[in-house]
Amino acid sequence: MKAICLMSGGIDSPVAAYVMSKVGADIILLHMDNRPYADDRPIERAKMLAARIREETGKDVPLYVAPHGASQKAIADNADSLYQCVLCKHAMQLTAKKLCQKLGASAIVMGDSLGQVASQTLLNIRSEVKGVDFTILRPLIGYDKQEIIEIAQKIGTFEISNMPATGCTALPKKVVTEADIEKTQKFYEACDIEKLAEICADNAVMVD
Repeated sequence: MKAICLMSGGIDSPVAAYVMSKVGADIILLHMDNRPYADDRPIERAKMLAARIREETGKDVPLYVAPHGASQKAIADNADSLYQCVLCKHAMQLTAKKLCQKLGASAIVMGDSLGQVASQTLLNIRSEVKGVDFTILRPLIGYDKQEIIEIAQKIGTFEISNMPATGCTALPKKVVTEADIEKTQKFYEACDIEKLAEICADNAVMVD
């Protein structure tokens, strides 16, 4: 099975990629370039994480980078700020789906751990996946944070994930934790998320 793993550069997603690779999946990493809502450091960190995953698994693990800044701006301009993270995750999943279709991958891998942060509550996950219509695997969904950290330390990604980098400046002060699925759908339409994801996937490039 070939799968695309959305890799933010944080602690969870590299572990998710590693776990899926160890059970036999051929993993392609996809990092969403958040500039101008971040600096260059997350991309450099993603490259280092990809190299570490290759070394640990002994597999060829390609890394793609896709421009996500325009999607963030469209969401900020057309949706309630409380829903920024939910719409962001939806746009990323749609981008991953479209890249899967281009590269012949059959699933998306996410580093979600249920209830860990605001965008990973059950109601938010339900809203994020509406309309994606593609297989999404969440190998860490039942792990607690300490379990994930221990795996990250074991495979050598923990220190890389904790390297200094600018956080997402599109993140609002407050975010919704119980997203209304009908309201979310209206925001998707207002932002034309499908089109944004298509452009994003079309401009994804493989990097070393």
